Amino acid sequence: MKIIIAGAGAVGSHLAALLSKENHDIVVLDEDADKLANATGELDVMTLCIKPTSIRGLKEAGTPQADLFIAVTPSETKNLTCCTLAHHLGARKTVARIDNAEYLQPKNAAFFSSSGIESLIYPEVLAAQEIAEGVKRSWVRQYWEVRDGALIILGIKLREEASSLYGKQLKDLCPPDSPYHIVAIKRDETTIIPGGFDELCQGDIAYFMTTKKYVPYIRQLVGKESYPDVRKLMIMGGGRIAVQTCRLLPDYMNAKIIERDYNRCRQLADVLENDDVMVINGDGRDTQLLLDEGIRTTQAFCALTPETETNILACLAAKRMGVRKTVALVENNEYITMAEKLDIGTIINKKSIAASHIYQMLLEADVASVKSLTIADADVAEFDVVEGALVTQQPVMKLSLPKGITLGGLVRNGEGVLINGHTQIQPGDHVVAFSRTAMFKQLDRYFSKPKEGLFSIFH
Repeated sequence: MKIIIAGAGAVGSHLAALLSKENHDIVVLDEDADKLANATGELDVMTLCIKPTSIRGLKEAGTPQADLFIAVTPSETKNLTCCTLAHHLGARKTVARIDNAEYLQPKNAAFFSSSGIESLIYPEVLAAQEIAEGVKRSWVRQYWEVRDGALIILGIKLREEASSLYGKQLKDLCPPDSPYHIVAIKRDETTIIPGGFDELCQGDIAYFMTTKKYVPYIRQLVGKESYPDVRKLMIMGGGRIAVQTCRLLPDYMNAKIIERDYNRCRQLADVLENDDVMVINGDGRDTQLLLDEGIRTTQAFCALTPETETNILACLAAKRMGVRKTVALVENNEYITMAEKLDIGTIINKKSIAASHIYQMLLEADVASVKSLTIADADVAEFDVVEGALVTQQPVMKLSLPKGITLGGLVRNGEGVLINGHTQIQPGDHVVAFSRTAMFKQLDRYFSKPKEGLFSIFH
């Protein structure tokens, strides 16, 4: 597949590194030669130091033959412009990074589609959605609802309270009739897509798939009943992620934003005047300020400044002051493992979130979404099953799925069902799959529309 990435910044370089592992034909464009060199390094990609809005330059990069054109420069206007140009030059799919949430409203979709822009991503909004879902539940690391809550995915750190789960093989711990499945395990620096003979250990982050009815049961099972429900939230850093997070919080939750820049505080007060958010001018690293603002009675603390080190240290300080739920924005990938070892809590990485959103556009099958598990080297994808797809032709145990991929559950007629080896997937089902990062391309042949004249590999 030919992929062109306009912009060699943080998101562009992360995408180039991720996609180059799959042997795609990748071209990275940027006006800054130094940025190009730093971003691509030893990656097996082609680089062109050109202006992404130059028609001549786009033709030189091979845009008319591109399967996917991704514009992730710092300029929203430039991204929209070069995607429109790329579409009219012949690129099959285009995606533009934006920084205006208004563009994401459904009423504007037709306009952007008519302009040749197939998909818009606003990494800050995607990050805020993950934070807002996460802080609602102090006892989970990640929480994701599939199809309006028909299925639930819970990422949970296992501590001594979950001792009843240890020392048992998964085939015995969660047999086919179990109300939950373990679909991924993060152990130290290793990600496991488990089989029946794997076991859970203290310190693992286990990803459970279940239905909403059994969420309280799993909370009891892992010993998290003592974790308080979040009513008060404190946010350090008043950037765009903080603003979008506050707008997504439920009505019962009170939020305070602590921001060092006085002028930014005034802007925040105007922007959030109808959102019942208190804005405080001060340094979130000031322990006395945090105490004065009631951190000891705060159930969740989010450190969302641009400085990764500051965010990690702030979360550690908040934990020492009694906060059970902490969230850190970690933009430097090298710090993610360290932050997890320090038991920071929920870790948000915009690059991974944006990459997951874009990755689904590489798949030929009907994919509703792809979600990165951030701290684990794994992704989750939602596939819509079409008539005649190979995945419908045999029970799951006979599909010979690639190693490192598992099917966790499906939604049929609005009802969530956990998948086991005997499950027969049907057209119209909505299937949730788990895999090691960037492996979903291997599932295309199972979920894609059958090509005319080809017989099933199972016949």
